[in-house]
Amino acid sequence: MATALIAKTTSSSTIGKASSLFRISFSFLRNLSTTTSTTSSAGNEAADGGAKKPRRKKKKNLFEVAQFLPNWGIGYHMAKSHWNGLSYEITKINLYKDGRHGKAWGIVHKNGAPAADAAKKISGVHKRCWKYIPIPKRIEESASKQDLETVA
Repeated sequence: MATALIAKTTSSSTIGKASSLFRISFSFLRNLSTTTSTTSSAGNEAADGGAKKPRRKKKKNLFEVAQFLPNWGIGYHMAKSHWNGLSYEITKINLYKDGRHGKAWGIVHKNGAPAADAAKKISGVHKRCWKYIPIPKRIEESASKQDLETVA
């Protein structure tokens, strides 16, 4: 009976040791997996935080560009950002209530000179690719004065 009792305690102590070893190894693995995921996410945050990419600036449609110009851009030149040497001189704008949508008419200019006599409806005014083309009035006035002097 004593040998059975000793054998029973030995086997239970072996089982207890095995289960405690199992628990320790399992908790170690759990801690290891959580620390690596937090370390990698912290590494990603550090990489992102160190070299943050600036957010892309949302491009504007024609009306969002024109709203900051005097008289809603009438008389000013606007062009799509991918156009080269082509612009519209805005002659008329019909705005909807929200102020960001509507219709616009203008005279086509190629390389600074009018390409058409009459204004036509501008297509693609709601696309987000419009920019203001600064053409100083002084340059236009000085060019017209030089033309008058050469004619006279």
